[in-house]
Amino acid sequence: MSVKLTFSETILLLGLDERSGTMQALPELTMRYALAGALLLELAVANRIDTDLHHLHLIDARPTGDPLLDDVLRRLSTRDTELTTSVWLSSLAYQTPDIQELVLQRLVDKGILRIEDRRILWVFSSSHYRLTDDRWVSGVRARLRALIDSDEIPDPDESVLVALVDAFHLLDALFSKDEMARLRPRIKALAKLDLIGREAAQMIRQIALAVMNQ
Repeated sequence: MSVKLTFSETILLLGLDERSGTMQALPELTMRYALAGALLLELAVANRIDTDLHHLHLIDARPTGDPLLDDVLRRLSTRDTELTTSVWLSSLAYQTPDIQELVLQRLVDKGILRIEDRRILWVFSSSHYRLTDDRWVSGVRARLRALIDSDEIPDPDESVLVALVDAFHLLDALFSKDEMARLRPRIKALAKLDLIGREAAQMIRQIALAVMNQ
């Protein structure tokens, strides 16, 4: 249980129904946006990109060693004009139709998920993903609950993650409506922590705006 999860891997695990081995009832486009946003935030935290009110800027094109992130860097570096964060988010979400499968495969490679092939009507096969240990999802959810429902000061990555999952309403599965109403000030405070970094904070605002305009 010591394997470090990326933002995109954590997002996908939060959206996985452990019992059925399929994604929860989230709109496909919402999950694509969430994963694309996670990739951009990982690049921001790695000091590869920056944002302002108008554009997303590539500031360091050196490879990270992560194939998914390096593919995004390649796309950014081949663009002649700078675009807004929202445009890049939409571009990644729409033009990478297999983004979910790519992240799922990473979880398989890390030994967190395993693939099960099932027969539908004895003719069509469908791939389902099973957790190798239920503690992967329960641990992520328990950590988020404990962090949000406390006065604990998170590390920078956790602040970014809370803001990201909130932008895509993934916290609704962790808390009741009454709990969300009570914890809303805390969630907002976490998103505003200086630890989160200007780049990530600005990007999350852009991501939330793009989601509202879907």
